Amino acid sequence: MAEHTRASITIDATPAEVMAVIADFAAYPAWTGEVKEVEVLESAADGRAAQVRLLLDAGAIRDEHVLAYTWDGDREVAWTLVKSQMLRTLDGSYTLAGVGTGATEVTYQLAVDVKIPMLGMIKRKAEKVIIDRALAGLKKRVEG
Repeated sequence: MAEHTRASITIDATPAEVMAVIADFAAYPAWTGEVKEVEVLESAADGRAAQVRLLLDAGAIRDEHVLAYTWDGDREVAWTLVKSQMLRTLDGSYTLAGVGTGATEVTYQLAVDVKIPMLGMIKRKAEKVIIDRALAGLKKRVEG
């Protein structure tokens, strides 16, 4: 992954409980404000999604894209962009590490590149907003 933005949060749940929420794509519209529609296009042998179509509506940005996912148990999930109308790159990952008794540190890493020209500083700020919202939403969903 080239230039990327990264942030972490601690969630009061086990890595397996956190990963179960991350892997439940059908529920994304309920807890991620921007994701309006999700369709799992392909599943891996373990039953987890391998390719997913997402319809995003973040006000000024409305896009439909397909992401390919790779899973490493309950330790990590990574994704890469397959196709999009507005994006050239959307590579990211959630890395989970158990901390203490029953808590998990979740690190979200993201690299975004849009098809229209945009300053790197603005891209990093957009990545930070996406990451912060996603981590807050994930924490609320898992702990709620």
